[in-house]
Amino acid sequence: MSGGSPALAPPAPALRRPGGGARRLLGVGALVGGLLIAVALSLAVGARATDPIVAVLALVDPAALGPDSVDAVVVRELRIPRTVIGLLAGAALGVAGIVMQGVTRNPIADPGLLGVTAGASFAVVLGIAVAGVTSVLALAGFSLLGALGAASLIAAIAATSRVGSDPALLVVAGAAVTAGLTSLTTLVLLSDPETLDRYRFWTVGSLTGRSLDGALALSPLIVVGIVGAALLARALDALALGDDVARGLGFRLAPTRAAAIATIVVLAGAATAIAGPIVFVGLVGAHAARVAVGGSHLARIPVAALAGAALVLVADIIGRLVVPPGELEAGIVVAALGAPLLILLVRSREGLRA
Repeated sequence: MSGGSPALAPPAPALRRPGGGARRLLGVGALVGGLLIAVALSLAVGARATDPIVAVLALVDPAALGPDSVDAVVVRELRIPRTVIGLLAGAALGVAGIVMQGVTRNPIADPGLLGVTAGASFAVVLGIAVAGVTSVLALAGFSLLGALGAASLIAAIAATSRVGSDPALLVVAGAAVTAGLTSLTTLVLLSDPETLDRYRFWTVGSLTGRSLDGALALSPLIVVGIVGAALLARALDALALGDDVARGLGFRLAPTRAAAIATIVVLAGAATAIAGPIVFVGLVGAHAARVAVGGSHLARIPVAALAGAALVLVADIIGRLVVPPGELEAGIVVAALGAPLLILLVRSREGLRA
């Protein structure tokens, strides 16, 4: 069959293996448990350690701690916003990774590696330098436009027959787009120190200093993107078998790929707008979903959302602890964690076959 990749054939033998259902249930349970633990630690851990019971009281009944409780202020005003932002951004990037890998039939595709995040960052720089925007929602608009522009450019490259039939060449094209946009971003920043000063706090990929109101305002976009990914699941399953098989099953390739790219833009653009550019989350989330549940894209999508959210929160927690009394931004920690996690995932039998 043409257009397919042997490494990405559906893991049918794994699905028929005895005990496979129990293994998948165990994997999903581990991810859910890990995410719940990460949420609890996110509310309790930081430069000021908070007793878990106090953190719960600050969350559900702050009056019980008294009007002058510092713990209540820290939990409600600082830790809840960054926890919610981490959950939203991580889930969006995890699902974006699933869709990106499905539409490209490439197991190492990721919004951060294929230019979407770089496009969002470049647009934000232009928004700051040219338009003088400062509000979260305005920056979000520029981020989405930049992600759309980068995705459109990559789609145009993929439309050529040679690149479209070879996922490895698509990765090279994405790397070239990323390099070009990164160079343009650097050029703008070096010529405008004021823009650099404002942009450097946004670009590191951090959950602190972000607007919860802005994140909640963008949350409907993330919901729409996840729903769109679920609606595309059957088409992505067909694409994994190759273009000819997908056509034979009745799927129209051009509209399917356009819808997938739009979904990636919405998810990655919204996540970048609320938390800054964070790489590796989509990559690790997608592979974690394959290892945990295998099977169809519809089964992988919610698991990738869980894995992405857990990874971002864990990175944020580690960043609070490694350099006290300061912090490392979540984007830096994710970059450090992402490579070894990805190596462990792809070396597993399931990760290689999915």
